[in-house]
Amino acid sequence: MLRGLPPCLLLFLLLCLELEELRASASSDAELLLSKVKPALQGRKDANAELATWNASATPLCLWRGLRWSTPDGRPLSCDAGNLSLARDPGLLLVSIRLPAAGLAGTLPPELGAFSALASVYLAANQLSGAIPLELGNAPALSALDLSGNRLSGPLPASIWNLCDRATELRLHGNALEGPVPAPAGPNTTCDGLHVLDLGANRFSGSFPSFLAAFRGLRRLDLSRNNFSGQPPEALSSRFPPESFQAGNSLDPSLSSPPAGHLSSRGVAGLVIGAMAAAVVLASVSIGRWARRGRSMEMEMLDDDDDAQQQQGRLLVFEGGEHLTLEEVLNATGQVVAKPSYCTVYKAKLMGTSGATIELRLLREGCCKPDAASCAAAARRIGRARHHNLVPLRALYHGRRGEKLLVYDHVPRARALSDLLLLQTITTWPRRHKVALGVARALAYLHAAQGEAHGNVRASTVLVDDMLVPRLAEHALDRLLLPAAAEALLAAAKADGYKAPELHSMAKCSARTDVYAFGILLLELLMGRKPSEDLPSLVKAAVLEETPLEELLDAGMRPAPAEEGLGLLLQALKLAMGCCAPVPAARPTMTEVVRQLEDTRPTRTMYSPTESRSDAATPTTIAA
Repeated sequence: MLRGLPPCLLLFLLLCLELEELRASASSDAELLLSKVKPALQGRKDANAELATWNASATPLCLWRGLRWSTPDGRPLSCDAGNLSLARDPGLLLVSIRLPAAGLAGTLPPELGAFSALASVYLAANQLSGAIPLELGNAPALSALDLSGNRLSGPLPASIWNLCDRATELRLHGNALEGPVPAPAGPNTTCDGLHVLDLGANRFSGSFPSFLAAFRGLRRLDLSRNNFSGQPPEALSSRFPPESFQAGNSLDPSLSSPPAGHLSSRGVAGLVIGAMAAAVVLASVSIGRWARRGRSMEMEMLDDDDDAQQQQGRLLVFEGGEHLTLEEVLNATGQVVAKPSYCTVYKAKLMGTSGATIELRLLREGCCKPDAASCAAAARRIGRARHHNLVPLRALYHGRRGEKLLVYDHVPRARALSDLLLLQTITTWPRRHKVALGVARALAYLHAAQGEAHGNVRASTVLVDDMLVPRLAEHALDRLLLPAAAEALLAAAKADGYKAPELHSMAKCSARTDVYAFGILLLELLMGRKPSEDLPSLVKAAVLEETPLEELLDAGMRPAPAEEGLGLLLQALKLAMGCCAPVPAARPTMTEVVRQLEDTRPTRTMYSPTESRSDAATPTTIAA
């Protein structure tokens, strides 16, 4: 009966049968996770701190890190008192796996395709190796897959396009996948719901995958840094910038950069308004009033024709900012909250139906690059970074006169880490460790999954909310600045003690210089002293003078020598000094830093009785 079926359909049916067998062999999602998925992700290395919580006999299911569960009727599983005993309930369904930068060193198990309700898998910035299993493409509910920044190899299985019926994002950036990209073989060849496709920085080869022109829902595409040949079809080259295709590929050299004023050749709406005034406004302003000073505001939807390219300004919108309109942004009411050397920062409230609060950064005249095309390329790189511990860039406005306005998420109830340390608000090591781990995860993600440095790691760029969840701001902003403005950032980093000794120009920022700055930040958390005091030298002097190292620690959190916590603090101090090694090659990677911080996570005995469970736990990192 099966002889007349096409080979691709026959393979699909066989895979489905295999998945059913896998599903039937486990009585619950939790059992399948423990018996198949956990060993595969962990690999042969020592026990992983995140995966160690996947333990049905010791930890309630709702506390297994990086996982989200639901009941059969779709209700999310919460960790209230009534749910702590549900670890072995066969009816609970796994809906999400989120473990980016978690030190996973194994492989992707085929059993990932057997979970009936699994909707998202975020495993970016780990060390997973091997092939992408064919079964993954047949996961019945999977809509978001991020495997960026791993060591995956082999061909891309054609079954991956079986996700087209429901997938919204597919991120495989920065692996070692090779061979041609296969075309969809199933009935759905347009993937209308797929908005993000990132296959950049792999080893794909062969002809350019022209079938992608039929993917009508794509909003972001990256095929750069591969070995493709040929030329992308006009239907794609007119929708996406050249940097989506060119770097590293042998494409037609006739592909040229867009006109200098053309910031968005995508199908995303760009709005044209009158030029914004460059003057700094009073502490409480109506953003719209100063933006329209001296001329009326004109707004219309942009097309990709020549006339539109001559309009007065463009709004380049990134993932998560599609709801923004320039009219709402510029009519927002707000106030000045900070004035760094390169911009003025506003906390603003949108006047539309959402009433949301956003952060606006107006780059100062003479600080940002005047060339629209290079700014757009840099902003796109910044705007594609999505991580729970990063403040995401949602949009960039470029006016006809060169004005540039950056739109970020506003982090509610958050303060800069520098302020919290100054006010002695975070007084225990478990709380400070929680902040350090979140920052480390953000940097590991930027380095491994995005392939770029942050460039300005310091306590003042770490925002910490009232649940002690840190979010790193201002990543890679030096890419938008003129050299003089960028060097001002470097001078400030040097004065404040965060600059790596080998860093003499912001153009030379790297992952290793970020690691050095993080080491200083970690010393700051441990010692409770300003980094301008040259903290590494203080530690070295203590070692030479044989001063007990515990005397270097912040007195407000230093435990008695007999307590378990002192050893963990000294291990963290050793890690911080390793990050501050004078020779860049001797510093660990941020992925290694994350692993070591996970391995030295404070245990419950270090928490004071007054600390709540939500404060005591380090939050699970998620990729957005």
